[in-house]
Amino acid sequence: MRLIWTLETFGWNDVPDVLVVAAIIFAASLVMRGTQAIPLLRGTILVVLIIAFFATILDWIAFRWLLNNVITAAAFAIPVIFQPELRRALERVGRTGTGTLWGRNPTFTENEQIIEDICAAASRLSERRHGALIVLERNDSLDEFIDTGVPLDCVISPQLFLTVFWPKTELHDGAVIIRKGKVASAASVLPLSSGRNLTDRKLGTRHRAGLGISEISDALCVIVSEETGRISVANGGRMIRRLDANRLRTILNAFYTGTRSENHWLALLIRARNELARFGGRNDREGRRAA
Repeated sequence: MRLIWTLETFGWNDVPDVLVVAAIIFAASLVMRGTQAIPLLRGTILVVLIIAFFATILDWIAFRWLLNNVITAAAFAIPVIFQPELRRALERVGRTGTGTLWGRNPTFTENEQIIEDICAAASRLSERRHGALIVLERNDSLDEFIDTGVPLDCVISPQLFLTVFWPKTELHDGAVIIRKGKVASAASVLPLSSGRNLTDRKLGTRHRAGLGISEISDALCVIVSEETGRISVANGGRMIRRLDANRLRTILNAFYTGTRSENHWLALLIRARNELARFGGRNDREGRRAA
């Protein structure tokens, strides 16, 4: 009966009241998201809703009395139970403001965060002259190359790249392949370039592998030289060399972030056109040799 009376007397003046309460509940859920308090809070809300349902619909006086006493006790018990989460949230607000409550890096998208992690890792690997080979999968599937390595399926971070490409680890001699925002595999074996697009015949196996995977797929490859520490990017069978962290970030934003949303059929047409152009160029060279 009370529920029906509440719905009948609900007016426009009550809308701001409901919105403020909803905003407070939403903010509290964001603060506690990912913590151990969520299962406990979910169970508490479920129990309260069940008791409120029976007390309201069936008009049980004793149940209603129990509900009123439980709510009164919960008003004192909840701050005690959730004290660590509340303290952590207030500390975060006091140190850096309310912006950090809504996410770890609110100014970065997922792809931009991947690029930032790769640039940070490439810069440090370049300083230490640790060779690295990082492949970013786009539209073309790299399943056959992922299967040649060690499956990881882990979150991307600069520390992960630095650990994998440390010269004394078992996974450093091979490629790391990134798929859908995660590291799919490490120590993967890539096909070597045929050599027709090499501007420098002295390039090592790591650079030839980076060019090779970009020739047979639309993957984007970041290479760090073990000998010189120079950073390069291979894309579409071509290599851009002598990059620093800022130029690398610009190129990855242009090639990776800009092309992941393009139409899949358009990508296939572009790849077919490139293959036809290469095939035609090879026939022309063979004709000149015969002549």
